Amino acid sequence: MDDYPIKVGAMLFTMVDPNPGFEVAYNRWYERDHFYAGCMIGPGMLAGRRWVAPKPLKDLRFPAESPFAEPVQAGSYLATYWMNKGQEEEWGTWAGEQVWWLYSNGRGFNERTHAQTGLYNFASAVYAPGTAVPIELALHHRYNGLGVVVVEPTEGTSRDALIEWLEAKAAPGLFQSGAAAIVSSWVLRPPPAGSEGASSPMPLGASGGRPDRVVQLTFVDTEPAGHWDAYHDYATTIDGGGVGTVSFAAPFIPTIVGTDTYTDQLW
Repeated sequence: MDDYPIKVGAMLFTMVDPNPGFEVAYNRWYERDHFYAGCMIGPGMLAGRRWVAPKPLKDLRFPAESPFAEPVQAGSYLATYWMNKGQEEEWGTWAGEQVWWLYSNGRGFNERTHAQTGLYNFASAVYAPGTAVPIELALHHRYNGLGVVVVEPTEGTSRDALIEWLEAKAAPGLFQSGAAAIVSSWVLRPPPAGSEGASSPMPLGASGGRPDRVVQLTFVDTEPAGHWDAYHDYATTIDGGGVGTVSFAAPFIPTIVGTDTYTDQLW
C-alpha cells in the first residue's frame, strides 16, 4: 500500500451495556452527544464508529468465562476510536478533563454499565490479498462486521513474538476463508505519568486480563455470524500453537446511526 503521513497511533475501546429499560435513551445520548462531546471533538481524534451485538451475536461469544468481560455476554455496544499518532497523550489529557466537565454539567448518563474500556497502542495490521483499505480508513470504510479477539501470551512468549506468530500462522486462515479483510493488533497503553489514582465518573469494567494481552480487531465485509466457525478455527489454531490463548472472541455489527435499531434486541 502507498504510504501517507496520517497514521493511527492508538485506540479507545469502550464496550458498554445500557441498564435494562434505558436502551433507547442510552443509544440516543451516546450517538447524539457523547460520541462527539466525549471523544470526537478532542485533539487528534481521526475516526470513530459504533458497533452493536444483539443477543444472537452475544450468544456466539467464547470462551464461556473471560477476564475481558464478566459475564462474557456483557457489553452490547462497542465504540472504537482512532487517535492520530503523536497526539495520543494530548487527547488523553483532554479526555480526562472533558468527561468530568460533561458530568458536572448534566451531560453524563448514569444508567449504563461498562463491560470493558481501555486505551490501546496500535501495533500492526495485516491484510487479505487484494485489500486496498488501510487501517487508518477502516472505521470510515463501512465494514459490515467486526470480530474482536483477545489473546494472552503463554508463559515465556513475548507480546511481540505472539503478534508475529498470529500474523504469520493464524491470520492467513481467516483471510482464506473470507472471514476477515483486515486483522489489526493492539496493545494496552500504559497510563500517562502522574495519572496514578486518577478516577472516572464510573467503573470501567472488568480487569481485561493480563496487561500484555493483544486485542485484535478484525474487519469483515459481511455480517460476522456467517463466518464465526472460522473464528473458532482461528482460536483452535492459536490455542494449539503454544504461544497464546484466546481469552475473548466476540462478533459485532455496525449500529445504524440516527435510528434506534437493535435497542429492542439486546437481551
